[in-house]
Amino acid sequence: MVKVGDKVLVIAGDDKGKEGTVTKIIKNKNKVVVSGVNVVTKHMKPSAANETGGRVTMEAPIHISNVKLVAEEKKAAKKAEKTTKEEPKKVAKKSTKKESGDK
Repeated sequence: MVKVGDKVLVIAGDDKGKEGTVTKIIKNKNKVVVSGVNVVTKHMKPSAANETGGRVTMEAPIHISNVKLVAEEKKAAKKAEKTTKEEPKKVAKKSTKKESGDK
């Protein structure tokens, strides 16, 4: 489960491979807003709150399935080494077929 403030990695889309922190979660649409990811330019009309208007860059939400939680320990941990496993000894099995003379 991803929470606000968690560090995530984008695994799909135009920003694949980028990392950022979750700033907002939109539960009813299953989307999250990640800082520095999916930055779009929105054209704003002049209004009482924004008198000048113009182009504003903002972070758009992306679907929660396109992000993966990144563990903080991953950065310090080394790559896991492969261990070789001994193969089990092969044992011949007895045949269970009945001979043609037995009925």
